[in-house]
Amino acid sequence: MKRNDIVIKYGDTPKSMVKDILDKIKIEEEINPNMLIGIKPNLVVAQPSVYGATTSPELAAGVIEYLQSKGFKNIIILEGSWIGDRTSSAFKACGYEALSKKYNVPLFDLQKDSSKVYQVEDMKINVCDKAMEVDYMINMPVLKGHCQTSITCALKNMKGCITDKEKRKFHTMGLHKPIAYLNKVVKQDLIIVDGLMGDLNFEEGGNPVQMNRVIAAKDPVLMDAYAAHLMGYEVDEIEYIRIAEAIGIGSADIRHANIDELNKDKLGRKISPTRRVQHLAKHVDEKDACSACYGSLIHALDRMDNKGSLTKLKKKIYIGQGYKNQNCPGIGIGECAKHSDEYIPGCPPSAKQILQYLENNV
Repeated sequence: MKRNDIVIKYGDTPKSMVKDILDKIKIEEEINPNMLIGIKPNLVVAQPSVYGATTSPELAAGVIEYLQSKGFKNIIILEGSWIGDRTSSAFKACGYEALSKKYNVPLFDLQKDSSKVYQVEDMKINVCDKAMEVDYMINMPVLKGHCQTSITCALKNMKGCITDKEKRKFHTMGLHKPIAYLNKVVKQDLIIVDGLMGDLNFEEGGNPVQMNRVIAAKDPVLMDAYAAHLMGYEVDEIEYIRIAEAIGIGSADIRHANIDELNKDKLGRKISPTRRVQHLAKHVDEKDACSACYGSLIHALDRMDNKGSLTKLKKKIYIGQGYKNQNCPGIGIGECAKHSDEYIPGCPPSAKQILQYLENNV
């Protein structure tokens, strides 16, 4: 897998989806049998992944099964939950305690780990020792919003590898610069993003949007730039992405990324929308919409609402396979609604594409 590759699989069976991705990219070809392989999920809080905050245990199970089938046995799961929650509670509530027992993969609570200070240019960063012992780091963040940094994905997920005291310090520094600089210390070799169900705005979940996708990449800067695009942001709006690019961690140029979609999303939504999502969807007529397409639309409408421009939207929006070959008197989203008076191409279009069109045509 090259640094500018992004591989995507759509669906709602995370274990088989991630296996298909790993079979495509052949990570076994770059791992030495003696290496310590670390799986770093996002278990920020002690609640199941359906709330939109934590990494699906089925996704992690798929990674473990794939690695073990290739003969790799030296695998650990490591995480440090946010301040105010215990990692041990998150391991249990999020399904990782059961996962550990089933596959005989040890759990490491980084809240209880020793640490060392590392110098990165003008900044000292205190990093947990176990994170630095890992030879091959598989970062498994959730694609979701964040109330301070707008999005959280690959780069910010490494924050679980620092002490609670250091997390407090990061917040006093405004998060962006220390997040970028942390990634100079803790290296990630592969990123597998849980884009199945992520919260719109908050790291701790509560307003999940079903997007039915798993995304893999090698470059965390490129991955976060792509994540920003999916959620309706310009890269320049996410300060830590540009800082990370400036200090040589990776490239934010998604224009030259090689995006490989292994399939197309054909699945409808299975979760009941929250009040927040219902509020945003009042502008939408939906018939049999795929989750990935509908999720992009909701993220775009959320961005408009946050900017105060959603009230200007007077045209009706149509989305879903139920509108194929129908002429709808409004704006169609994606290929299925392309016979509308106006339409935004893509299968699925990103939130950024939808946002740009709507803001220019309200």
